[in-house]
Amino acid sequence: MPGWDAVIIGGGHNGLTAAGYLARAGRRVLVLERSPQLGGAAVSQRPFAGVDARLSRYSYLVSLLPRQVIDDLGLRVTLLRRRFSSYTPDPSDPARGLLVDGYASAADAARGFARIGAWPDAVAWADFYRATARIARTVFPSLLEPLATASELRRRLGSDELWDDLTGRPLAGALEDWFGSDLVRGVVATDGLIGTFASLTDTSLEANRCFLYHVIGGGTGDWDVPVGGMGQVSAELARVARAGGAVLRTGAEVTAVDADDAAVTWSDGAATRTERAGVVLSAVAPAVLDRLLGRPSEPPVGSQVKVNLVLTRLPRLRDPSVRPEEAFAGTFHVNEGYSRLEAAYRTAAAGTVPDPLPCEVYCHTLSDPGILSGSLQGAGFHTMTVFGLHTPHHLVTALGATARESLQEAVLASLNSVLAEPVQDLLASDADGRPCIETRTTADLEAALGMPGGHIFHGPLAWPWAAPDEPLDTPAQRWGVSTGHPRVLCCGAGAVRGGGVSGIAGQNAAMAVLQGSRN
Repeated sequence: MPGWDAVIIGGGHNGLTAAGYLARAGRRVLVLERSPQLGGAAVSQRPFAGVDARLSRYSYLVSLLPRQVIDDLGLRVTLLRRRFSSYTPDPSDPARGLLVDGYASAADAARGFARIGAWPDAVAWADFYRATARIARTVFPSLLEPLATASELRRRLGSDELWDDLTGRPLAGALEDWFGSDLVRGVVATDGLIGTFASLTDTSLEANRCFLYHVIGGGTGDWDVPVGGMGQVSAELARVARAGGAVLRTGAEVTAVDADDAAVTWSDGAATRTERAGVVLSAVAPAVLDRLLGRPSEPPVGSQVKVNLVLTRLPRLRDPSVRPEEAFAGTFHVNEGYSRLEAAYRTAAAGTVPDPLPCEVYCHTLSDPGILSGSLQGAGFHTMTVFGLHTPHHLVTALGATARESLQEAVLASLNSVLAEPVQDLLASDADGRPCIETRTTADLEAALGMPGGHIFHGPLAWPWAAPDEPLDTPAQRWGVSTGHPRVLCCGAGAVRGGGVSGIAGQNAAMAVLQGSRN
């Protein structure tokens, strides 16, 4: 008889979600996490010596975590809605920019678009995002149900032009039809390029799938701030799993999986053990599971660089009409016009760091100052996260030992091009007098988190529904967590509806296990 009902490989947020559901259902659950800390990419850490700032070091915002998962598991998690969606300086004239304020009247919004010479796009913007909200209200609830087909979801939605645009042709076509301004097109386009190395004209529709996931979260598409940082989300998931009786082991590296016997071999550095279970759940990337199963696979290509900073104050802007507290409270877009995004893709594909590098900036402390100590808050300090696009893993590999320095320089140069002062002049210093800045490349994610190719979604995102000819005969197939082995299921970002900080894959894998045990 197996010693466990389920052994879960990987203690990231999805693995912990699955553990929480199964443990609360009375199952014997073991979670094996190779790192010394649970949470995977959803962690908070203090990376700068002597500086009491708890940074969301990797993942940093929440969109896809359903209220149902929070309520089912009783998570003590608070998510804050941001008033300002975004601010985008005009790269050709940084003294003006587009501020998208969720509280603005239609007239004020129109004046904002008029400031950048894009007043006709104000109406198109409102219509476009009303359409994405309709799609979100239809698709998002389905993510916690057995897989629907695209045609079923299309019927639920009713007639909708944007659905056909998003699912039937490259994202570029929709953007060019809906919007006239290059800047506005770029702001919209970035949701299709987060962690995704693709052209907006790519017929694979990889950018479309990424875009869809970024606009359906919570049934609204809003991106929220987790109070206390990402580590609070993972800590709550771990608390619930332990309270249900799950055993969570860190420093436990899995070295092999026997799919037929549902056996997992792992080591803690001192001894090697083999655990047998009714079912094995994999919260690691599919390429990692393939290696553990002894089968070949092609690692995915991640595409992002993340720079974390602690500043003594917010930077001054060139735009006199917008306060830094407004501009940085949402997503601050840097050199992300439509044409610049496409040019950056072509440059990176040719093996060169884009100049300028498209970036997105966010200051967690403007929503949740509690991630800083009281003394740092009183001194006016802030955290800043800069997320650079179109930095594919093969480019990082080609740069070798200079990758981190080269990409950090590119990020800072791009950011400074739209500021009134160099951001380097505002960096706080750690206890050893070093500037509080760290850069995490795809190679760093691969080494620290075991993500092949540094891909934050564990691979290209799938459409969140069943393909027309997809078999849906078993619980694992119906819940989108099948690996091809009956006793090994996927409960991580590589599941059909994985990606982002959501817990959806973990919930769905748990439902498949519980449903299978009842059959």
